[in-house]
Amino acid sequence: MDKIPVYFMPGLAASPTIFENIHLPGDTFECFYLEWLLPESVNEPLSAYAARMAKDIKHNNAVLIGVSFGGVLVQEMAKLVNVRKVIIISSVRCNAEFPRRMVFAKRTHIYNIFPTGMMQNIEWLARFSVGNSKLAKRVKLYEKFLAVRDKKYLDWAFKSIINWDCETPNMEVIHIHGDEDEVFPPKYLTSFIPVPGGTHIMVLNKAKWLNEHLPELIKK
Repeated sequence: MDKIPVYFMPGLAASPTIFENIHLPGDTFECFYLEWLLPESVNEPLSAYAARMAKDIKHNNAVLIGVSFGGVLVQEMAKLVNVRKVIIISSVRCNAEFPRRMVFAKRTHIYNIFPTGMMQNIEWLARFSVGNSKLAKRVKLYEKFLAVRDKKYLDWAFKSIINWDCETPNMEVIHIHGDEDEVFPPKYLTSFIPVPGGTHIMVLNKAKWLNEHLPELIKK
């Protein structure tokens, strides 16, 4: 029997190493890991970017799994290629599920002045984490998994997600979400498969849950 191809898309600016703890049975699944491309410009439409990314999907009827902004992207990619299933983790199905701060950012265009340049150099944040163990731990994660620090990419990414024009959720998309997600609070979501104690980075620290449930969700 042919293996089921599964493509993983990391979150905003992250590398595929965020999936290092995710292990699907090798006799059933073949895993592929997508990486962010640099946008052609800060104004490149998300649909055009998705079309470029979709060229890396080499299998028909593949499974697409995306985390956070990667979850938004795989939904756009699924409009362009034949997919078996789309699974999003710590993400949203449409812009109606955005938290109020993101709605405000879109309305006021405040994302245009977000200091994305600061994200190019994580060391500045490390200086402020001294004495704050929770922040220091988060900084270490950023240092390890933040792969794309190009300012043009970061400006494009924030602009693209804030202005995502999907207004109606696609209920065929499987949505896995932590009940303690601080970036996309569950109270704004239409429906999802809850992961107890899961935060926005649960792909890292709730890998056991994902390893136990993803195979069944893919084959179901």
